[in-house]
Amino acid sequence: MLVTAAVVSQLPAQQPAAKQAPKQPKTYTSAKEIVAMMAKAKSERKQDQANFIQGILQLAPYSANLEYRGVVGPAATHKTEAEMFFVIDGSGTLVTGGKLVGETQPNPENSSGTAIEGGTSQDVAKGDFFIVPQNTPHWFSKINGTLVLMSLHVPRT
Repeated sequence: MLVTAAVVSQLPAQQPAAKQAPKQPKTYTSAKEIVAMMAKAKSERKQDQANFIQGILQLAPYSANLEYRGVVGPAATHKTEAEMFFVIDGSGTLVTGGKLVGETQPNPENSSGTAIEGGTSQDVAKGDFFIVPQNTPHWFSKINGTLVLMSLHVPRT
C-alpha cells in the first residue's frame, strides 16, 4: 500500500510536458525597435566580441538579423546560402572572393577562417546594400568604430 501511494503521488510529475506551439513568424519590426536593438547590442556586446546578433524578422526559411560589429571577426563561406546585407549604420571594408586563411568547418554548411587571402575589397557605409553569393568567402576586414548590418540568409540549392 505504501508503494502504491508513493507511485500515485509521483504520477503528476511524470506526465509528458505540454507541446509548445510553433514559433509564430515575426513579419514586422519598427524603426524604434531597431534603434532599441542597436542600443542593446552596444551595451551588452563584450569588448572582444566581433558580432552581436539579434533577430529582426523571421519567416521560415528566411530570417533577417541585426549584426552589430565592433571589431574584426572571422571570415566565412556559406555553402547552401547567399547572404544579403544592408548597412544600417557605420562603415567598414568588405572582402569577397579569394581563399579563407586557416579554414575550419564548424558545421557542414559553413566554413570559417581567420582572414581572406586575395579577394576584392570594397568599402561599405550606411545605406549600402550588397549580396554575397553562396560559396563565396567574405570578411569584414576593417570596422570603423562600429558596423551595424541587416543580414538576410537566402537558401540556395
